[in-house]
Amino acid sequence: MTHPVSRTILLLDIERFSDRDDVEQAYLRRMLYDVTDRALETAGIDETLRTRADRGDSVMELIDANAPVTALLRALLTEVPMQLRALNRMASRSAQMRLRGVVAGGYVAVDDLDGWVGSDLNHACRLLDAALLRAALRERPDDFALCVSDSVYQGVVRHDHPGVPAADFHQVTVGTKNGPLTAWLHGPVPPAGEDHGERGAGEAPGGSGDRPAPATPAATETTGTTGTTGTTGTTGTTGDTGDTGTTRDTEDTRNRPAPAAHRGAPAPGPVLDVNGGSVSFGGGYVAGDQHGVSGGRVTGDVVMGSKTDGDRS
Repeated sequence: MTHPVSRTILLLDIERFSDRDDVEQAYLRRMLYDVTDRALETAGIDETLRTRADRGDSVMELIDANAPVTALLRALLTEVPMQLRALNRMASRSAQMRLRGVVAGGYVAVDDLDGWVGSDLNHACRLLDAALLRAALRERPDDFALCVSDSVYQGVVRHDHPGVPAADFHQVTVGTKNGPLTAWLHGPVPPAGEDHGERGAGEAPGGSGDRPAPATPAATETTGTTGTTGTTGTTGTTGDTGDTGTTRDTEDTRNRPAPAAHRGAPAPGPVLDVNGGSVSFGGGYVAGDQHGVSGGRVTGDVVMGSKTDGDRS
């Protein structure tokens, strides 16, 4: 294992990456690399000053300690949101990309398998996966949420360098399996007590398919005046009691499939279910043959569509 060396740690992670299919994931990974490269180039950090590790839905960059952290933070606060807005403006819903970011500092060593090890790196990864940072991104109207470690805040951010306003960072305590960590969140802090659940909680753009809309409460309808032979009203159902203006749940009719329309297509619009009795149509216009029409009430057969030759008399 190499000797631990001081590095600036940059982590960027795609929100709701696992909700996408393989094609969408491959596209988002390319876009993540593009956004990362452009941000680092804007900060003046070329490839000779950084080492990259791939985490699938996220990317880790170890940046030389001599590279300016102020320039990196400015690029993250301006260049990354601008790139995401441009990208998402032209992308379909399933190709939208939103990012969580962490900037930390510390010592990292490389083991015999080219793996990165170090408690400072572990803490940065805990911040990236924190429920509070996920919740902060869900509430943002833009597409990026950034958190910095306490060491980065104390050494850089609190000095209020141009383009890195200290007043925009708020101290938070992040609970992890290794105990609480102090960090600084850029932008509003999610309200205390709200659900800071892990992946999949809440709604956010992205995903290979939108969730179905939640079921609406059962509707009720008011029947017309019922009699012993039939019902006059909008439902057209029969009844054997003399009740007037009763209200009943319509789940029995809501759960029945609508009749198919032309060539098996779903029937558009509301469905009129007539099970005997008489039907009254309001309004003053009846098209076609008007025999059997009196006072806006239609008697006799009601035909939807054209009659066959044998029916015409």
